[in-house]
Amino acid sequence: MTESHRRAKTKAWGEGLNFFFANRIPRRLATRLMGWFSHIESPLLASGSIAIWRLFSDLDLSDARCARFSSLHACFTRELKPGARPIDPNPRIITSPCDAIVVACGSVEDGRLMQVKGSLYALDDLLLDSRLAEHYWGGQYVTLRLTPSMYHRFHAPYDCTVEHVSYIAGDTWNVNPAALKRVPRLYCKNERAIVRTVLSGSGCAVTLVAVAAILVAGIRLRFIDLVINSSYRGTAEIPCHAAFAKGDELGWFEHGSTIVILAPEGVILADGIREGVRTYMGRPLLRIL
Repeated sequence: MTESHRRAKTKAWGEGLNFFFANRIPRRLATRLMGWFSHIESPLLASGSIAIWRLFSDLDLSDARCARFSSLHACFTRELKPGARPIDPNPRIITSPCDAIVVACGSVEDGRLMQVKGSLYALDDLLLDSRLAEHYWGGQYVTLRLTPSMYHRFHAPYDCTVEHVSYIAGDTWNVNPAALKRVPRLYCKNERAIVRTVLSGSGCAVTLVAVAAILVAGIRLRFIDLVINSSYRGTAEIPCHAAFAKGDELGWFEHGSTIVILAPEGVILADGIREGVRTYMGRPLLRIL
């Protein structure tokens, strides 16, 4: 066996083990327990938990507004120092709403998007709204994964009005690469919030699909007075009318997760946006022609 084959086998074994421990457990129970633990108000417990977290991740708190946290949840949902994420001012640039890794991107062809190479899913299944899905046929999509150690808040990608939010109940599969390779249509199975926005002064409509995952205790939208999670039993359709300037905070995840950005025809990927690239909130993601 060559060295490259040995490394590939080791990687595949590691991914399989990762998938087993992250998904072959009671996912909802694990999510609730993590939500409970992370909200315990104890600076000492939070400090110890963060120290352990740092041993297994690239957690960087140098740009956080606060240096100390009263709970693990406070660290998960931390705010940044002013100016930590410069916002591209070009009005024709749609910026990244969050810090993330680009998992997939490209054109919505025949109503389908790529989950990972060799695995496609239908936009209809993601949105459960054929009319909304049809609006993005021939458009562009970017799938952004927020790892647990990243900044978890997400922001308006342009000057816009949020017109509607849909909540779709679902599972809490992990959204890491090991799960994406093994669970077909994963994003369509997880619970998610569909945030529909319209560019101020034009008809360009961009939709953000915030996908929850295991250990995510909720998706909080700043402009709606509720936490959207598996215990939410209100109406699934939430009309609203909230205006935001580019870079304004829309909400946050309470752990790491995924946002799928959908843009119509007439919008293209910004320079340098491709699979595997790490981007940051406020940097160019898409460009309006």
